[in-house]
Amino acid sequence: GQPHRIENAKILIANTSMDTDKIKIYGSRVRVDTMTKVAEIEEAEKDKMRKKCDKIIAHGCNVFINRQLIYNLPESIFAEKGIMAIEHADFDGVERLAAVTGGEVVSTFDHPELVTMGECDVIEEIMIGEDKVLRLGGCKTGEACTIVLRGASSHVLDEAERSLHDALCILQATVKDPRSIYGGGCTETLMAQAIDRKVDSTPGKRALAMAAFARALRQLPSIVADNGGYDSAELITQLRAAHSEGKSTYGLDMYEGKVADMAEL
Repeated sequence: GQPHRIENAKILIANTSMDTDKIKIYGSRVRVDTMTKVAEIEEAEKDKMRKKCDKIIAHGCNVFINRQLIYNLPESIFAEKGIMAIEHADFDGVERLAAVTGGEVVSTFDHPELVTMGECDVIEEIMIGEDKVLRLGGCKTGEACTIVLRGASSHVLDEAERSLHDALCILQATVKDPRSIYGGGCTETLMAQAIDRKVDSTPGKRALAMAAFARALRQLPSIVADNGGYDSAELITQLRAAHSEGKSTYGLDMYEGKVADMAEL
């Protein structure tokens, strides 16, 4: 049989038909007068597939991944050569494999010197629960991974998937724009201070509205402290005092129930 573990894998990723080549001319018929000629036609089809497999083997790969099915004859030929053959990878999966292993998807095999094969440290068959899966480790580009979620029920899995999706979206947004906003009431306190400074130089009723907005901003860290079960009056006064001393990155540490530097947390 085929090997279940390949180290230092050289992967040829393909999208090609690996069934026995048939005569694909619609409306045509092949008439024979003996069973010997039928056997000769079948042998010619098999010989054509053997030549195709020889071209694939000539690439020097030890793993062959195909988007389409791999039938018994080519599978047995690859097994004899110690090549792991993986069939029926969907189109998106093939594209991802090509990206993560550094290879390219090919459909013809006449020029091995022009083909870029994928690489990874190991490909092995492992068990996850009751299912057998193939694990690719140490991929060349190292830009992708698979996260397996398991749970007692579909509700648990759905919730885990939503949480993971939210985390990935936050990560994607952070990569696109690495700027960050400190939490723990730090940002609200800074904005309230900036508004208070502007209130003194603002005439008319607009100053009253600005002062009210500043008070509303300070209510946000107060609510956070109350929800954490801490003395909000004590923490908010400490937070305002810290910002007055120029500690502009300070906010509420809800783990310890004190004012701390949000940049360090």
